[in-house]
Amino acid sequence: MNDTYTVSDHLLDRLAELGVEHVFGVPGDFTLGFLDHIDAHPSIEWIGTANELGAGYAADGYARVRGLGVVCTTFGVGELSAINAVAGSYAEHVPLLHLVGSPSTTVQAAGRPTHHSLGDGDFEHTLRMTTEVTIAQAVLSADTAVAEIDRVLGEIVRTGQPGYLSVPTDVAEHPVARADDPLAIEIPSSDPAALAAFGAAARQLLADAPSPVVLADVFVHRAHAEIELHELLDAAGLRYASLLWGRRVVDESGPNHLGTYIGAASDPGVRDAVEGAARLVTAGVHFTDLISGFFSQHLDDATRIDLLPHTAMVSGTVFEQVEMKDALNELRRILPARERSTEPRTPPPPPRADPTDGALTQDEQWQLVAAAIGPTDVVLADQGTSYYGMGTHPLPSGAVLIGQPLWASIGYTLPALLGAALAAPDRRPVLLIGDGAAQLTIAELGTIIRARIPAVIVVSNNNGYTVERAIHGPTKAYNDIAPWRWTSLPAAFGAAPGAHQTFRATSGRELAAALAAAEAHPDRMTLIEAVTAELDVPDLLTRVARAAAQANAPRRD
Repeated sequence: MNDTYTVSDHLLDRLAELGVEHVFGVPGDFTLGFLDHIDAHPSIEWIGTANELGAGYAADGYARVRGLGVVCTTFGVGELSAINAVAGSYAEHVPLLHLVGSPSTTVQAAGRPTHHSLGDGDFEHTLRMTTEVTIAQAVLSADTAVAEIDRVLGEIVRTGQPGYLSVPTDVAEHPVARADDPLAIEIPSSDPAALAAFGAAARQLLADAPSPVVLADVFVHRAHAEIELHELLDAAGLRYASLLWGRRVVDESGPNHLGTYIGAASDPGVRDAVEGAARLVTAGVHFTDLISGFFSQHLDDATRIDLLPHTAMVSGTVFEQVEMKDALNELRRILPARERSTEPRTPPPPPRADPTDGALTQDEQWQLVAAAIGPTDVVLADQGTSYYGMGTHPLPSGAVLIGQPLWASIGYTLPALLGAALAAPDRRPVLLIGDGAAQLTIAELGTIIRARIPAVIVVSNNNGYTVERAIHGPTKAYNDIAPWRWTSLPAAFGAAPGAHQTFRATSGRELAAALAAAEAHPDRMTLIEAVTAELDVPDLLTRVARAAAQANAPRRD
């Protein structure tokens, strides 16, 4: 038995130290030796996927729940198949390691036309490509491998964005000494003077004014500041809303929850409460077109406090090097003595009607799905009717919602469910995805089945790209897709009898029964095909699509 400790072992031990228990990817001849080290590692498991894009999406979903994800591909063809997923992680600030097995240093030095390369002797084409979508990169050499592994991993964790390591086959087996110390990661801290100045400015703005309204978004999660936000909201009794991207960072079942703010596409009560607030605190807000009604928000800079992960602003004045956690704690010190708001909150939505026997509509579908979500579920909603159909339905406290509204790569959530489920095995994984989106990544259904994940998968079958129909070309053939027999797919992808159940729902009553069966058999994978009309669009998506069509229309001067 070879007990030599190698570069591969050091890398895997560092990943385990950071909480990684699964690595996603597709084997290739430049990674096979490294995969032997994964196979031998006591706490890290290899999850082979159908393709590299699916592996990247799975690693992204894993990272959003666990804190770090790893996708492992072979050089050239494999890494470029995964780069779309890496770019999505970069856009949405998800900590991901793209680990690439590359030809040996001898082969690269010889400059020969090697398979998976472009044949011109230049082995850094893909490195140059990936620098645009990663925060740190390294091609490992024997002399510096340990230091470079630690540097790149430290940058990934510190910034919450993807990094890239290319590991030549011979460097992967190079012997190194075991690390004596844990990975050193620079933790950003607030400048005391800047924090004090921010506190003074915030106190002045909030003096003699009604209690502020809080608008929260995804960067509260990225800054790991959910606890501090909840403590502020609870202590000061503040009313609050969130954007679609950051729904997971607030308790939507709380009495002071206003709803979801989407600029001009918001429900009127939510829009009035946020835009009409005498003082507004935004926490982790990052407006993008699809979550702001195409930048239709109207917020007054002069009456606003803005908190970002490492910066704070009061009435437009910027305070650098102020960490969000510290800024939220500072606001908590300022606000506790204030009376809790007595202003009426947005009325709750009307009670959900009983499921009907008529043709299933988008409105009824998402009402029933939202009612079936539990507090320990992790819900992945794909971009389109699923994401916006769920957009106005409150989730129970504790439930986690994952989507990708900025990069907006349809099909992302199906492989991401694989990663999220393995990252949080104590949660029920629920996938909400359109038929068009699912066709892009359906191969990973076989991986989900092989991993024995008892997911609930709701495929919204509206016969094509309904989100595109809502924007342009409602009856155009380019928005059509091939019709599939969705309920036959689990068996075709290897699900054993008794390990899965499938349903086709064309009415509300049928959908409610299928969701009840999923809850009754939590040990089975459940696939529900929910059939709606192709031009039936959730109201929120109609509003967003109208804004999208206007934004994309040609200018006429």
